[in-house]
Amino acid sequence: MSLGEKMKPVLEKRLAVLKEEIEDIDQTLREPDSQDFEERATENEGDEVLEDLGNAALTEIAQIQSALARIADGSYGDCVTCGATISPARLEAVPHAAQCIKCAS
Repeated sequence: MSLGEKMKPVLEKRLAVLKEEIEDIDQTLREPDSQDFEERATENEGDEVLEDLGNAALTEIAQIQSALARIADGSYGDCVTCGATISPARLEAVPHAAQCIKCAS
């Protein structure tokens, strides 16, 4: 079993978790604002945090989808910048890594 085949279920599971988180964030952000001014200010601060979390999740989703595409085309584990092999330890720590540690630094 290749490393890509080994990491595919890990990536797919993380993708499902992130998509669920995005749905939860969207639902929370759609809730009506409080009529109380002080509560609304607090809610707005919370909304900003949720938006940042949502944006981070969307970025990770894109990275995971790209990793899954590399698994499908057989290039998973190769640095997209220099073409060197990404160390298995790096891929196990960051399964969606697209670059070797040297290029990512």
